Amino acid sequence: MHTENQEVDLPILKEKKVSLYIKREDSIHPLISGNKYRKLKYNTLKAKSEQYDTLLTFGGAYSNHIAATACAANENGLRSVGIIRGEELAFKWHENPTLSLAFELGMELNFVSRNDYRKKHTEHCLECLKSEFGRFYLLPEGGTNDLAVKGCEEILTGTDSAFDIICSCVGTGGTIAGIINTAGPKQQVLGFPALKENFLKEDIRKFAANGNWDLIRDYHFGGYAKVSTALIHFINEFKKKTRIPLDPVYTGKMLYGIIDMVKRDRFVPGTKILAVHTGGLQGISGMNAKLKKKNLPLIEL
Repeated sequence: MHTENQEVDLPILKEKKVSLYIKREDSIHPLISGNKYRKLKYNTLKAKSEQYDTLLTFGGAYSNHIAATACAANENGLRSVGIIRGEELAFKWHENPTLSLAFELGMELNFVSRNDYRKKHTEHCLECLKSEFGRFYLLPEGGTNDLAVKGCEEILTGTDSAFDIICSCVGTGGTIAGIINTAGPKQQVLGFPALKENFLKEDIRKFAANGNWDLIRDYHFGGYAKVSTALIHFINEFKKKTRIPLDPVYTGKMLYGIIDMVKRDRFVPGTKILAVHTGGLQGISGMNAKLKKKNLPLIEL
């Protein structure tokens, strides 16, 4: 499935003679959008071919992966189980847009303490899950594995070879790994992490052999799911000027970073940039609920 590359028309881009296009992966599917569609594609096919009837995965309260897995399972006639970080959510999950959506799509929500959640990859934990939920196809947190990377290798197409730089958000590293694997030898891939942690390069190298990439760590805004008034203002103005919605956890930070780098002359005149929109728009409602409690500006829907 190929998606449109939409040109961004902003005065700063014309001033600096830099062209920017956004690959609208968010348009693939209303709920399984962007990189989640790519990551789940081959995993779902494998689960069905090996006659699994349950997808089990992990995520936080506002996880795009949780929502997408619930939808993918629902559309493929599979059961889904979500192991959710934070036992306190067991009493108020219905107030959470992401978890409510997952539940409506048939996902069984299982809430665990943060301490237990950190042990999710241990053999003991997996045996306990098998005892409780039976035979299941295991999807890691964020969805990154070999098959997910294979799906993300289909993001770029032949016509994208015209771009000098490919930009991607980075969560667990699977999406950018797929992009790195299929980018041309003369293209540079820039990743914009949503996390402050420094382990990402090693995680990406597990799936990507090429060296044509780097991580830009200046635009995480304090870490995963952390935002600022400046970021919210940027997202709202960007949508007003381009009609392209951005999410506050991933794509908003990436585009903020790209435009800031353009302003700072980090790209030479004539550079052609393609930024991959990885979806995640379902998370806006949840973020707005948090912003409202803090009396901060909301992201316009």
